[in-house]
Amino acid sequence: MHWTERLKKRWDLNSTFQLIIVLVVFACTGFTVLFLKGPLLSIFGEEVRQSWVFTVMYFIFILPIYNVILLFYGFVFGQFKFFLDFEKKMFRRIFPKGSKK
Repeated sequence: MHWTERLKKRWDLNSTFQLIIVLVVFACTGFTVLFLKGPLLSIFGEEVRQSWVFTVMYFIFILPIYNVILLFYGFVFGQFKFFLDFEKKMFRRIFPKGSKK
């Protein structure tokens, strides 16, 4: 099975075109976060960039921004429902409601 077919099946997508749109949304989101990283974290000063504090700050500030931008691009490209469901699934994995027995 080709990798595109595996992704379409995993993400429950209807067509190769929809898969391409989803991948474009992920790419646009990644590039946007890349361009926002410097200005957002420059608030904390240049010396912070060389420490573990930078990494912690990066994840604290960029993760929520990434999710908002992902939904924005999903909306712009007509795939908002897919990305909203994607976000819900991701947050359920990160923050489970309790232990499974």
